[in-house]
Amino acid sequence: MTTHSAQLAGWGRYPVADCQIARPAEAGAMTRLIGGGGTCVARGNGRSYGDASLNPDCTIDARRIDHLIDFDPAAGIVVCEAGLLLSDLIDVMRPRGWFPMVTPGTRLVTIGGMIASDVHGKNHHGAGSFCDHLQWLDLAIADGEVLRCSHQENADLFAATCGGMGLTGIILRACFQLQPIATTAIRQRTHHAPSLAEAMALFEASLDWTYSVAWIDCLAKGRNLGRSVVLLGEHATVDELPQPQRADPLASAVRRTKSVPIDFPDFAMGPLAVRMFNACYYRAQREGDAITGLDGYFYPLDTLHDWNRIYGKRGFVQFQCVLPLAQSEAGLTRMLTMLSDAGGASFLAVLKRLGKQSLGLLSFPMEGYTLALDFPANRQNLALVAQLHQLVSEYGGRVYLAKDACMTPQDFAGGYPMLTQMRQVRRNYGLDRRFSSLLSKRLEI
Repeated sequence: MTTHSAQLAGWGRYPVADCQIARPAEAGAMTRLIGGGGTCVARGNGRSYGDASLNPDCTIDARRIDHLIDFDPAAGIVVCEAGLLLSDLIDVMRPRGWFPMVTPGTRLVTIGGMIASDVHGKNHHGAGSFCDHLQWLDLAIADGEVLRCSHQENADLFAATCGGMGLTGIILRACFQLQPIATTAIRQRTHHAPSLAEAMALFEASLDWTYSVAWIDCLAKGRNLGRSVVLLGEHATVDELPQPQRADPLASAVRRTKSVPIDFPDFAMGPLAVRMFNACYYRAQREGDAITGLDGYFYPLDTLHDWNRIYGKRGFVQFQCVLPLAQSEAGLTRMLTMLSDAGGASFLAVLKRLGKQSLGLLSFPMEGYTLALDFPANRQNLALVAQLHQLVSEYGGRVYLAKDACMTPQDFAGGYPMLTQMRQVRRNYGLDRRFSSLLSKRLEI
């Protein structure tokens, strides 16, 4: 096992911390490391945005614990180590006609990170979050002991680990369900929604679609406040493919990627540039149906390596909240009015309809609407995000821990009613003395 000291950050590149990093080569070394004392937290591929995977004393890089262990081709059930990248799993399973039940907006995350964040996708209104399809996991706890956790075994640890941001131990292995697919294409339907109310009406009228997501213009004003492009999706059948693709419907398209070679200057993400981008993007999207690839529908930003450099060397913060269904339109209207009045710059603004409450004690999803925004990390934007947090609290919502870098303990506690149970589980197993992160300290978890 190798250890070294380095500066680490999440995908937002804010904040940055000096961390001691351990990189065990196999699960046995991982458990011995945990039993050695001190505090630690696991880190996957570093795609949580803030400080959730940062521990200055010991950050455990889990990416070498990445084997695919077993697969049942009849049932679509996979067993793998937690450091396996979702991209590698997809590359193996997609040609066999299988795809994750739930996927976030990037392939470049580990399975352990998906569990720790209880990721949701464009189908949460129907399929729930990733942990809703998790059968069991193996968890190394404070003394290095490994416990099997599921709905039946160590159920309290299972619920605390799903969405628990790595604060219950180190996930070593997991077993979960995949879904069958007939092609590697998505039938996409595009709608323009000239206002927030019309976008939400489209979502509500499209709950029978498997996937739905909207890009939303957070700088539009007046009657165009919240104008959006709503993208609905279904896994395409073979008959829906263009004729040349039907001979090999599970073939993967060649992914062409580009990189951002430099940190952009601050003015590149200013309100004027974002306003122009948003206007052009809205007009450029064509109404109607089209066939697109899985990567284009689910992972559009993965084709642009290091896209986080667009926000400059100071990094950025992402704000993602969910508001209860009955409060969503009123709360989002106030948020978007605040953003447009302030000129808050976010061209990667995403709106989704979420379904039922997820099972984890600290899982993010609840039934309602979730809005995700990016802001360059500067004093003005951090103050704006603090105001958004206050609005979320006022409307009974919550902020996603995997995206957060600046929430207060008070705002956090108000949005997560199972926090007391989470703290109790951590105390019962002695986890509070062994597993911590800058996020857990900041939020007093």
